[in-house]
Amino acid sequence: MDDSTAAAYLDRIAVPRPELLDAGSLRRLHRAHLLAVPFENLTQHLDGVVSLAEDDLVDKIVRHRRGGFCYELNGLFALLLEALGAEVTLVGARVHRNGGFGPPLDHLALLVRLPDGSGPWLADVGFGDHSVYPLLATSRVDQDDPEGRFTLVDAAGALDVFKDGELQYQIESTQRSLSDFGPTCWWQQTSPESGFTRRMVCSRLTEQDGRITLSGRTLIVTGNGSRRERVLTSDAAVLAAYHEHFGFQLERVPELALGPV
Repeated sequence: MDDSTAAAYLDRIAVPRPELLDAGSLRRLHRAHLLAVPFENLTQHLDGVVSLAEDDLVDKIVRHRRGGFCYELNGLFALLLEALGAEVTLVGARVHRNGGFGPPLDHLALLVRLPDGSGPWLADVGFGDHSVYPLLATSRVDQDDPEGRFTLVDAAGALDVFKDGELQYQIESTQRSLSDFGPTCWWQQTSPESGFTRRMVCSRLTEQDGRITLSGRTLIVTGNGSRRERVLTSDAAVLAAYHEHFGFQLERVPELALGPV
């Protein structure tokens, strides 16, 4: 990532270029990204295909101010951190759901070492409702975060990530390249077994450490211990919500690629 692209990316998340990429500035970048760039899976429901090529990621997330899912969000965030001087390792993870794990490389997370040698930090801006700040990957004590209490536990050559006692995902130890995630990225967009083909979501963190989410046609706002839901009954209202709450404009309302569950 060149300097001009990094500058545009930093402008996208409303953060000035840090003079020194230390733990404090990494925390600010991580939270700012979650506030500005939504987790969303709208592309396949708009008859598009997610590309992991750097130029396509920059075009979608930086220039068109869209979001994406883990491969896109963490993939591009890794390039930004590298441009700022960090050493970033891409690692695959298997998401824990319904009592079991998803397929290998079901998720992409980042291990970040900073220029001062500190870390590695587990950075993850692509898992939706996850930690607001990076987690110290070498710590085995509870780490408190606005989103909950996170604990990292060694697991036979892997690393389990817990939130409030619930297993979120298991990180493998192998270093990966972004292209390694291409087949699973395709599976996520096309398989009836993928949670992303039968539901649409667009969600971001809010300044109140809550979230604003558009799930299909339902607008959900959480924060300060409350939850409000409102069904948007017209296409115009749905398109306006994407623009008002997430900062991008769509030409039409997305339609489920495989139909409802």
